[in-house]
Amino acid sequence: MTSDRPGRSTSAIGPEGFPITLEDLPPPGTKRWVIRRKAEVVAGVRAGLITLEEACERYTLSVEEFLSWQRLIDRHGLRGLRVTRLQDYRGNEHRPEDFQQN
Repeated sequence: MTSDRPGRSTSAIGPEGFPITLEDLPPPGTKRWVIRRKAEVVAGVRAGLITLEEACERYTLSVEEFLSWQRLIDRHGLRGLRVTRLQDYRGNEHRPEDFQQN
């Protein structure tokens, strides 16, 4: 990894095993999150190409959503990323008490 900014890398190894740079990350405002794009963002943050805060702002992600991607990769590899975005369901979640019978 190389860096032209203190504390920042300018390249990293991406999820497919090839070097990636900040320019290789998905474009800002990406809405369609395929496995490869999620994995590239996680690799970019882990390698210091972009900070967690920058990634969340650039892609309109919550920290929780990013960390879930990271956990899924750690636990299940890239296949673990075959999950619909958490934020799509946040407004539709039900509480356990919604299902209690009287």
